Amino acid sequence: MHADAVDDPHDSFRNELASVHRDGRRKWVYARQPSGRFYRARTAVAILLLGFLVGAPFIEVNGQPLILLNVLERRFVLFGLVFWPQDFHLVVLIALTGLVTLALSTAAIGRVWCGWLCPQTVFLEMVFRRLEYLIDGPAERQLQRDGRPWTADTWARALLKHALFFALSFAIANLFLAYVIGAGPLRTIVTDPPGQHAGGLVAISIFSLLFYGVFSRFREQACTLACPYGRVMSSLIDRRTITVTYDSTRGEPRGRVVQRAAASGGDCVDCARCVTVCPTGIDIRNGIQLECVNCTACMDACDDVMRRRQRPTGLIRLTSHERLQAGPRSWWNGRLAAYTAAWVVLVGLVGTLLVRRDGLDVLILRQAGTLHATLPDGTVANFYTVQVFNRTGQRLPFEIRAVEPTGATVTRLGLAPEVKPNALVEGRLLLAIPVGSLTATATPVRFAVRVGDADVHHIDSSFIGPARPQD
Repeated sequence: MHADAVDDPHDSFRNELASVHRDGRRKWVYARQPSGRFYRARTAVAILLLGFLVGAPFIEVNGQPLILLNVLERRFVLFGLVFWPQDFHLVVLIALTGLVTLALSTAAIGRVWCGWLCPQTVFLEMVFRRLEYLIDGPAERQLQRDGRPWTADTWARALLKHALFFALSFAIANLFLAYVIGAGPLRTIVTDPPGQHAGGLVAISIFSLLFYGVFSRFREQACTLACPYGRVMSSLIDRRTITVTYDSTRGEPRGRVVQRAAASGGDCVDCARCVTVCPTGIDIRNGIQLECVNCTACMDACDDVMRRRQRPTGLIRLTSHERLQAGPRSWWNGRLAAYTAAWVVLVGLVGTLLVRRDGLDVLILRQAGTLHATLPDGTVANFYTVQVFNRTGQRLPFEIRAVEPTGATVTRLGLAPEVKPNALVEGRLLLAIPVGSLTATATPVRFAVRVGDADVHHIDSSFIGPARPQD
């Protein structure tokens, strides 16, 4: 790189991060509060997302929470559908479909997830930063106050702000706990004396401190340094991707109006409004960058300046690099077609598996660590563990009997006769078989599971009996 390029302020972004000084110190971003049609749209989307995030663990569908991600018990609920360990393949396919959806949306319209839908961005920009504007004032006043000695007013504002930040972080930590353990257990923990859940209180306090640190100090660094999505998905953006883009052909050469005749130069007056509203502190005029989260704040700021100057809006707009260079072009390409085909296949596969999923699933396994037992009547018995999963919204009485070999009988041991809606019952079976029906040391057996008047499952297993001379 040439020395003059290094000294050019418009090329300095190539040599340093927007939020880090050249000596490695943190460069605090004082982002102005945006205003405009895109910010209003983001606010509306954020209200819907916050309502969903707050309500999902507490809203019930068919007696189940809307969303539950209980990794401790390996039980997941998505929009009222219950997924047990036997449905792990479905959970993996749904997660894979979500990843392909993100990849497809990123390749088509850039990092719309980061700027509009990510919980980190929604909470930071629409909750914490707005609260900061309310307490500390606009970004300019925050910058002036932070550069002066601390006064009683500064201390009071800081204490109020950080107390509210921690309270919100504590509420968010409890909210995410509800996603893991459910709303009912969370209410029990909250209403019980703290001493009964000391371990949980310590854990939730640690997570509260983590959220507090992210929203009060780490902020945009979580997006630019820690989040893997920005690193991975940015590689999906190419010349045809629709992103927040500065029209350099129309805007350059930039320069302040007072420094040149109004008729000369480009439309950009180098007011830096697009920089001061950016939550990651970048200059979009330098081109697409890793730190850009497609929040469109710079578009609102630039459009406001263009309207004041009575110039056409859209100097910074949602378009692709190829359209800027070569005019209108189709955004569709082979890469998007491949992503779309993969997405359609995954959605179709997940939908088919969900529709064809059995309402009642039964798992019968011979009890580990046990051998056969001889009963007083001379029959030979084995123990089996049973798990019955009900995926429907109705109580299901069920019966388990042995259909092979001849003469086999089943006795329930602690196994309930019915399973509640969207619930699991566990127990044991005692399978007794006459010695004459045993064909080998390991005899194949078949169980039939009946609901109502029909057999809904046939499950094959094995029966361990005494050694036979012919074995």
